[in-house]
Formats: sequence, C-alpha cells, structure tokens
Amino acid sequence: MSIAMITRTTLSRLLPHVAAVLLYAAIALAYFYPQLQGKRLSQHDINMWRGSAQELLDYREQTGEQSLWCGSMFSGMPAYLISVRYEGELMRYVDRLLNFMQRPASSIFLAMLGFYLLLVVMGVNPWIAIVGGVAYGFSTYYFIIIGAGHNAKMNAIAYIAPTIAGMVLALRGQLLSGFVVFAVALSLNIGANHPQISYYGLFVMAAMALAMLYDAFKGRAMSTFARGAGVLIVAGLLAVGANFSRLWFIYDSGKDSIRGKSELTSELGNRTSGLDKDYAMQWSYGKMETFNMLIPNLMGGSSSTDLGTKSHTYRFLRSKGVPNNQCLAFAGNMPTYWGPQPMTSGPVYVGAVVVFLFVLGLFVVRGPLRWALAAVTLLGIMLAWGHNFLPLSNLFLDYFPGYNKFRAVSMILYIAELTMPLLGFMALKEVFGGSSTRPQLMRALKWALGITGGVCLAFGLLGGGVLDFEAAHDAAMGLPAEILDTLRTDRRAMLRADAFRSLAFVGAAAVMLYFGAIGKLKLRPFVLLLGLAVLLDMWPVNKRYMDNSQFVPASKVAQPFTPSAADKQILADKSYFRVFNLTVSPFNDASTSYYHKSIGGYHGAKLRRYQELIDRYLSKFHMGTLNMLNTKYIIQRGEQGPVAQLNPEANGPVWFADSLLVVGSANEELECLGQIDTKITAVVDSRFAELLNGYTPTPGATSDTIAFECYAPNRVSYTYSAQQPRLAVFSEIYYPKGWRATVDGQPAEHFRANYVLRAMVLPAGEHRVEFSFEPSMWNVGCTVDYASSIAILLAVAGALAYGAVRWRRRDIAEAIK
Repeated sequence: MSIAMITRTTLSRLLPHVAAVLLYAAIALAYFYPQLQGKRLSQHDINMWRGSAQELLDYREQTGEQSLWCGSMFSGMPAYLISVRYEGELMRYVDRLLNFMQRPASSIFLAMLGFYLLLVVMGVNPWIAIVGGVAYGFSTYYFIIIGAGHNAKMNAIAYIAPTIAGMVLALRGQLLSGFVVFAVALSLNIGANHPQISYYGLFVMAAMALAMLYDAFKGRAMSTFARGAGVLIVAGLLAVGANFSRLWFIYDSGKDSIRGKSELTSELGNRTSGLDKDYAMQWSYGKMETFNMLIPNLMGGSSSTDLGTKSHTYRFLRSKGVPNNQCLAFAGNMPTYWGPQPMTSGPVYVGAVVVFLFVLGLFVVRGPLRWALAAVTLLGIMLAWGHNFLPLSNLFLDYFPGYNKFRAVSMILYIAELTMPLLGFMALKEVFGGSSTRPQLMRALKWALGITGGVCLAFGLLGGGVLDFEAAHDAAMGLPAEILDTLRTDRRAMLRADAFRSLAFVGAAAVMLYFGAIGKLKLRPFVLLLGLAVLLDMWPVNKRYMDNSQFVPASKVAQPFTPSAADKQILADKSYFRVFNLTVSPFNDASTSYYHKSIGGYHGAKLRRYQELIDRYLSKFHMGTLNMLNTKYIIQRGEQGPVAQLNPEANGPVWFADSLLVVGSANEELECLGQIDTKITAVVDSRFAELLNGYTPTPGATSDTIAFECYAPNRVSYTYSAQQPRLAVFSEIYYPKGWRATVDGQPAEHFRANYVLRAMVLPAGEHRVEFSFEPSMWNVGCTVDYASSIAILLAVAGALAYGAVRWRRRDIAEAIK
C-alpha cells in the first residue's frame, strides 16, 4: 500500500465534484463575462432598494449605529425589510464566502451547485448530476429576476435544493451529514430574507417527506425515519434560531403591514387575514400560459420585446416610408406579451429538454416519490393560476396557514422549476443502471416523446390558426388597426418559431436517450451531448431577457440617481419636511427617498394603515392628508424638467390641536379624516380614551408654542411651551412596537391620531419631548442569533473533522484490498 494509491483513490472519488465546481464557475462567469471587466449589473429593484435604504446607510456610516426605523419612505416605516444588519447572524459570513464570485455570477453558480448536491444525494450519477445542475440553474425565470434585481429571491432559491438534500440525508439515516447540510442550508435560505421562496420550498419538502414516510412504513424503517426527523427538528430550530431576530421582526411587523389583517370592514369578500385577494392574485398565470414552460414565446415572451428588422412590424413600417431609425425604435420596444397578466418580463421557461425528461420520469421513476413530485408540481401550477382558478386559490387564501401573506401567486411556479428537473434527472438514473427493462424504457420514451413533442407540434401547426393573439391591453395602446394586425402576426410567428424550436430539442433529447437506453451511447458521451443540448436550449432564451447591455460601470450602480434641479432646490432647504414626487409613480418608486423624506416609496410590506390612507386620500391628491404629513414640496413636471412647488399649507412637523373627535372604529376614523381641518381637529379612536381622561380640549393661549428640535431616523425631539395641558399631533407615523416617548426624559404615553399619526396630551409648562425607536426584542434576538449560529458552526467543524477521518480510513481500506 502507498500514499500514491490512497491519493489516486481519493482523487477519483473527488473528480466529478471538483469538475462540477469548476464547470459551474466557468459557465456562470462566461454568461456574465462583463462582471470580469469590473462592470456591475444595473437592476431596477436594487436601484429602488438603494433609494429606500440611503438614509439608513448614511446614518450607519456617519454614526456607527444603525436605525431600525426608516424615515425616508412612506412617511416612516420599520426598516427590518429594508436595510438592517443583524449582528448575531454569523451565517452571513458563510454566505459571503459562498458568494466569492460576487453576484450575479455567484447566484447561478450556487443554484447549479446546490441542485447538483441534491441529485447526488438522490443517487443520480455525479456526471449526470452535473448536467442536472446546469439545467436547474439556467431556468429562464432566474435570469429574469436577476435582471430585475430580485437578489434576495435568487439567493433564497439557491439554498432550497441543498436544504432538501439535507432533509433526505437525515431521513435516510445519515444523521450527522443530514444535520449539518440541513442546518447550514436552511439558515442561509432564511438569511437570504425572502420568506415567500422559503415558504414555497416547504411545499416540496413536505411532499418528499410524506413519500419517504410511506417508504419507511412499507420497508419497516420507521425508527430510522423517526431518528432523522428528530435530527431535522433540532437542525431546523437552530437554523431558525440563527435568524431569530429577522424572523421575529418580520412576523411582528407583518401584522401591521399590508400582509396583516385590516381593521376596515369594507370589501369583506376581498379581505383575508393577510393580503387582499385582488392584490395577492394580481399576477396570476394563465392556464394556457403554463405551456410556456415548454415553449418560451407561446404567449409572446415579454411585455417589451425587440422584434428586429425581420419582423412584420418593422417591414410594414418601412413599406409605409417611415424612416429607418424610427422603425428600429418602434419595433425595438413592442408589447408582444398577450397573456392575462398585467405585464411580464418573460416566461417561466423550464426548458424543452427538462420538460421532456420530467414526463419521462413520470413513467420510469418508481415509488411514491414520483407521485409526490408530480402532485406538488401540479399543485404549484394550479395555485399559480390565481384568479384564473378561484376555487383552489380561495381555499388556500382563506384557510392555508401563511399563504395569504404573499403576493404574485405566479411565483409559486418555482416549485415546478425545482421538481421538474429533479424528477427528470432521476429518470436518467433508470436509463443508466436502473431496474427498468429495455422494453419498459422504450415504451416510456415513446410516451414522453409523444406528449411533449405532440404539444410542440400542435402549437406549431395549429396554434396560428386557432388562437387570436389579442391582448387585453391592445385597444388601450391607441395604435392603428394595421399596426395591431402586424403585431399579432409577429406574435403568431414567435409562437410558431419557438414551438418548432422546442420540438427540435425534444427530438434531440429523445434520440440521445434512445441510443443510451440500447447501449449505443455510453455515459460520458451522453453526458456531454445532453449538457450541450441543455445549454443550447437555455442560453439563447435567457439572453432574450438578461443580456450584457444591462451591465454598466460600477460607479453608476453605486449612485444610481442624479439630482435634478428640483432636488437641488429642495436640498437647499434645511428644515424638516416631506416631499411628494408626481414625476414618478409615487407609491411604486423609491428614487425620491434617495435624497428626500418621501410621502411615497417602493416596498411590498408597507404599513397597512398607510396603504389604506394612500387608497382613500393620497392617491387622489387630497391636500388635507398631504398637509398633515408635512408635505412642504410637491415635485411636478415642467417644460425644462421636474419643478419643485412649495406647499405653504403644510402643517409642519408638529402642532397643537384645539379640538378632538373621538370615534368608535377604523372606518369612522378614516372617513372623518377627509372631513376635518387637521390643523385644528384631531381624530382619535375610542380605544385610546383612557389616555384622554381628564383632558378637555380647548383653544390654547396664543403664546403656546411647540417646535421641532432635531431628527435622526430612530430619534426625533421637540420643545414646547404651554399655559395649560395641550393635545399635540406629531407628523410621524404611529407604530407602538418600538417607539418610546419621553417628556423631559421621563416615560410618557402617546397614542394614535388622524389614522396614522402620533399624538400626546402634554402637561403645561416648558418641556422637551423625545421619541426614540427601541424595540424591546432587539437585544434578546441578537443573543439567540449568536448562540444558534455558533452551535451550527461548531457542528460543521465537528462534522468536517469526523468526515476527514472516515474518508482517510476508507481510502486506506480500499488501498489494502
């Protein structure tokens, strides 16, 4: 026995794993090669995040502290889902290590590697699993969300597959490795800060766990399953514990956000204990649209498509004598999407090869796992239909725990993006070394080819004559009928071209599998050809929606917004106020928050009451509510660009109210807000009546004054002088879960007024009032984060040491043989 023999044994076992890492890194960097040139990806949602978080980032840099409240967006809101550094989350350093290539390349790299791990754990040959990782990581939806800037979502997606791998290991009796992989991957997934993806991942894990439970029961291995389940519970608790602060504050603040229950009693049929149904289902996938998982341009692809010079639209315009530059501009931004969603950046294209393999898996994979994966895939697809399949959607929105907390139900198609390649590449295990006979494989191959190829052929041959290619928004565009006709002709051509394109890839995959099944194509050549087919299938489609043109110099990403003349004018005013920007979509854009404290913003979990204020008043430009929010400037469009218009009627940061109106419900409170002069009268809910005991509202002396003193995101103070107790209304958002009030340093009670603002009954005299944001659970949460993170890291270190010893012993034993 020699060291060289042991080394060769080790290397041969490590070779496919090393190859996977190197190949995935090369593919990811090749796709995003401008990243190697020092460029950065310009992403809309990241720019919006930068706008919303700038105040918090500046405060952190200037003071070394962090604020848990953001005052620059929606007049103020919790910062937990904007930019908070949870110091006890040590697993974030692991995430940084794994993202060594930096995003966006690292996002696809981790997605491919995580899925490779899952396939290997499922018993798939490592060389086949390498191709499976590419097929999963190159799902078109991932590139679309990367282009949009949904980095947290993509990071969460990358850690779902290894989380499932850890679960499978533990339930099959590999307790130590299962514990470590599950705890690490789940903690990273939660830390990615996209609860919706984590929630959908639970659907897949539950389906697979039930299938494995059935197998354990049939195989009399319940004790193994029970031990594994126990290990997973402990690992899961540690993963949750490592992110306890994040999860707690998301949960706690969520109850007061648009994802929590409204106190209003209007539109009860549309209400849930979370999001309103119409909002939750606004982005619902069409039933026929589902076939774009197989045919990418089935429904026209994107809401904005460059049709090019070969399109019917371009040629028609040229035939009418339109200048070439205008033709190029017009045809370069056409709304080719004609599906039922309001708009889309592209299809959830899983890949023709992957869909073919998935259908094959339905026929050749044995055991309950096949049915579990098929069932959860179908469930995800039907839930993605949203308002196009109301019986199921309403059932889940009304009764399934947590489901109504999330919007854009089409996102649940992620389940299919995971399960389809999983079952598909498990099918290849049957082709190369499985228990299926050749006749069984041939029969399954015919069915898979007939189903997937038949669908492609049907759309290619018949779709153009059967479908109308009309979108609901076509008429609203105001285009001449001739242009609309050419647009629909282009949509028809796009469907036909991609239908035959997918048919070609299905046919190519079927030929490869045929020769592989009869032994004419060995494993290594098959892997190379299949990998090439997957890349040729996915790469060009992905480039339609995420290409190199989105890369810009790093400096532009670091400062995405340039101040306008209006911004500079407003910035010269050093008083304390808010800005309402009408040159953008004010409640769907955070660029204003980059420089100012904004009435609007961009966030999926704004406070529920503030959203109701938007719906009832702010969206209708109701000056009374804008004034009480201290809107000193309104930015409007001018001939030379944005113009800052001074609003002299703004109430200011704080004022004394001379009269009081106590109401008995949220409905009355919101209704009365539009009927009062907020400079004089305050509306208060009767639940705060105790805090008004002994106070009689009367006009105060003319010498009574109250003034703003200083501001920080998590602290604001005032001084006042009053000859008698006075009711003060502060133009700050009421949020009792952390805001503490003091008068001259002594704790004092405050309450809600005018539906969203803070108010206090202040004693007579000259005093100083201060509000500070200090959530009571913050320090407790940090302690739990630290302890759980350290426990996971210690477990990893122990597992690595134990694994190294076992690996070497096994190599020595094999060398002796």
